[in-house]
Amino acid sequence: MGTGDAGGLCRFCEIVSGAREACVVYENAGVLAFLDHRPLFLGHTLVMPRQHVETLADLPDDLLAPLFQAVRPLSKAVPQAMEAERAFVAINNRVSQSVPHLHVHGVPRRRGDGLRGFFWPRQKCRGPEGVAEVAARVRAAVEEQRGASVRCA
Repeated sequence: MGTGDAGGLCRFCEIVSGAREACVVYENAGVLAFLDHRPLFLGHTLVMPRQHVETLADLPDDLLAPLFQAVRPLSKAVPQAMEAERAFVAINNRVSQSVPHLHVHGVPRRRGDGLRGFFWPRQKCRGPEGVAEVAARVRAAVEEQRGASVRCA
């Protein structure tokens, strides 16, 4: 279990341990999904590994498939349950991550629901040369992290 600011369990580890209540909508041995207590829209669901992991980059390989095998059906179930058109699925890694325990947001969305520009402002590309420079930097970082080559058409 992970620790919080005061050295106790993080809020999500408290939910896993049963020390904190949550409205659980799905669970299995490795994953827990529950309703966000301050939802963007009703049905806003958080899906997380039971094991304390702070970010997606920290997630052990053996927990990757179980986490996303829960996220995928929930990305369909949440909008279905809330009679929404689709779901927004997102992960914050440290920036805007209110609880330092990896969790995936599943938010039901409808056209005109008011979230235009809610998450981030857009930036203009710096022309073909700027795009090529950014792509080269990202490719190099991916190769460094994975030890494999990647290619972009």
